[in-house]
Amino acid sequence: MFKTSKFRRLTVCVLLGLLTSWIVSCSTGNVGTGTKQAAGGATTIEFWTMQLQPQFNGYFQNLIANFESQNKGIKINWVDIPWAAMENKILTAVSAKTPPDVVNLNPDFASQLAGRNAWLDLDTKVPNEVRSSYLPNIWKASTLNGKSFGIPWYLTTRLTIYNTDLLKQAGINKTPNTYAELGQVAQQIKDKTGKYAFFVTFVPQDSGEVLESFVQMGVTLVDSEGKAAFNSPQGKAAFQYWVDLYKKGLLPKEVLTQGHRHAIDLYQAGETAFLASGPEFLKTIANNAPKIAQASAIAPQITGDTGKKNVAVMNLVIPKDSKYADAAVKFALFVTNDQNQLAFAKAANVLPSTVKSLSDSYFKDVPTSATTVDKARVISAQQLQQAEILTPTLKDFNKLQKAIYENLQAAMLDQKTVEKAVEDAAQQWNNRT
Repeated sequence: MFKTSKFRRLTVCVLLGLLTSWIVSCSTGNVGTGTKQAAGGATTIEFWTMQLQPQFNGYFQNLIANFESQNKGIKINWVDIPWAAMENKILTAVSAKTPPDVVNLNPDFASQLAGRNAWLDLDTKVPNEVRSSYLPNIWKASTLNGKSFGIPWYLTTRLTIYNTDLLKQAGINKTPNTYAELGQVAQQIKDKTGKYAFFVTFVPQDSGEVLESFVQMGVTLVDSEGKAAFNSPQGKAAFQYWVDLYKKGLLPKEVLTQGHRHAIDLYQAGETAFLASGPEFLKTIANNAPKIAQASAIAPQITGDTGKKNVAVMNLVIPKDSKYADAAVKFALFVTNDQNQLAFAKAANVLPSTVKSLSDSYFKDVPTSATTVDKARVISAQQLQQAEILTPTLKDFNKLQKAIYENLQAAMLDQKTVEKAVEDAAQQWNNRT
């Protein structure tokens, strides 16, 4: 699943995988052995997912049984990979030319391998009428240089989960809508309660939430030629915003060393007032911290002056070296069709990526006895109408995030001025090898 805001990395949404608190259990399939010819001449498609066992075993067993009953010559071997292991395993399998046939990734990491021509060109395999069944902006997230390398699957948009008790103690009766407002209430919360308003990570290998905040604040990250465009007044203002919060003591010092998982831990411990995350974490909070869950409510995603909202995407890709590409595409389209997406969205508390499934009343109607989870689902679906992939699809996106985060950290620690940090980050990106 997504790792929530890693929402940017395979790393992701994440995404996210998202439910990092889930127990991970690998399938007994032979990872990395690729497609096999089953007994009796049937084609066996190897299907890799990220961190979906054991919670969704029943869903996938039924899904696979239905597909196999409709496609008598094809068998599916489902292999579930732990989140942290996926990058290395798929890189190894692709390099050895023994990849699985259908892989659950996210656009950020998948685009890095798309830049190496690792995936099947889906524009030649997916008819326009089928492609048009997916949300256009979401399909675009799995394209690079005008070519489609992935089929959209499930989505999340970030929400603001907040502790009503802490806000009451701080005398705050309205949740912030923008980062500017967040900065103001952060000071009030610290002064009145001694707690922090929120946690966000500046670890380069982790969440892309800070990078997304730049775009929400009106920053263009790269220009049409791929050169740094954030060395601008808007870019310097975004750098300054985060540096000021850190220097004022309004961010925990661990933002420089801990990842997004720490944000969840702090919120569950009652140490922060806000958690930017997907609605799927509401159940995690309810399990781990019932008292905090009882005090929790939800609000739309915090954004900048642009009003832009993020969406995290999980997709399915087919390696170019799959020996059964047509069967793999058929299965990927089956997994992501309207009916199956709606069923999975209900099971996993995520959003679907097809127009028809998203129009279902499940994502529009709030029951009179609505739980926080019900409300979160509807707000998430509403946000999706305006949501977009905020950061650019680049084959070396991780280097852009690294350049900006490392120099932000240097400015936070008074090792550089904000102007120097922005300049150095731009130079580091432009001079990358």
